[in-house]
Amino acid sequence: MLAFSTCWNNSRHTDGEPMIEEIVNLGFNHIELSHGMTIAKLPGIKKAYQRGLFTCSGVHNYFPSPVEVMIDAPDAYEFTSHRPFDRQRAMDMTFRTLDLAAEFQAKYLVLHMGSVPLNSRQWTRPLTAAVSEGHQRQPDYIKSKIAFVKKREKIAPLYYQRAIDALTKIAERAAELGVKLAIESRSRFEDLPTEREMIALQEHFADHPWVGYWHDFGHVQLKHNLGLLDHTEWLEKISKHLIGGHVHDVQWPARDHRTPFSGTLDYAALLKFFPKNCPLIWELSPTRQAEEIRENLIQWEREFPERSR
Repeated sequence: MLAFSTCWNNSRHTDGEPMIEEIVNLGFNHIELSHGMTIAKLPGIKKAYQRGLFTCSGVHNYFPSPVEVMIDAPDAYEFTSHRPFDRQRAMDMTFRTLDLAAEFQAKYLVLHMGSVPLNSRQWTRPLTAAVSEGHQRQPDYIKSKIAFVKKREKIAPLYYQRAIDALTKIAERAAELGVKLAIESRSRFEDLPTEREMIALQEHFADHPWVGYWHDFGHVQLKHNLGLLDHTEWLEKISKHLIGGHVHDVQWPARDHRTPFSGTLDYAALLKFFPKNCPLIWELSPTRQAEEIRENLIQWEREFPERSR
């Protein structure tokens, strides 16, 4: 299933119905309802859904956004937070999103599981800057990367356990509603889970059919570009847990959410790990132009006809 995320045009609309119509006019009739959505757009989205304009492939937490959050901030509340209020708010908003996902007959809910308290300005950002300057093979870069990994590994267990505890409760409700929980790969090494933690998480829920893995092509490529993993090897390792993925491209080294075929990703090499008919969602930056999307959609359908529509 090929679908399109509302993250592309959400910010340009105040009414959900024309927002959906704009995406349908691009050539997509399967849509993922993404985070950053104000509750004011919900009636229009429901109207478009009732008109049969689209089918809802899935939903991305939180949908809609917490009313007190004025910007698109899917990580405003984290399951891993040291603030009990934030952890409870994250749970409440997720249960609300699950109910809406079921109402739209969504197949999955994409979840961010939180982070460990490390400032990306001290870690991911400097590493990215070094790579952009071509220093990724320098001893200082390698030393900094190893120090980053060691520091995160040391403090991560508490936050990983909080994520597991939250997911255990959410999975109970997901099973009742028939909505799969798709745990997303993240772009920063500060985020949770890392690839090692993702394997542990999937093994922890191995007997729970409503928990699986969501592959974000761009996020994983950013880590690949920092030398933290190999994109193809990771997909091969995690593929048995795949539910679907967010499709976007990356311009070297860290400009993601580009339109497919405008960056460095080798889709032919990566798509072979995805089950047939699994959801593949174009998740694009609002800066991408409609004409570019239409043209690249034609190329996608030509190269991957079995992964289209």
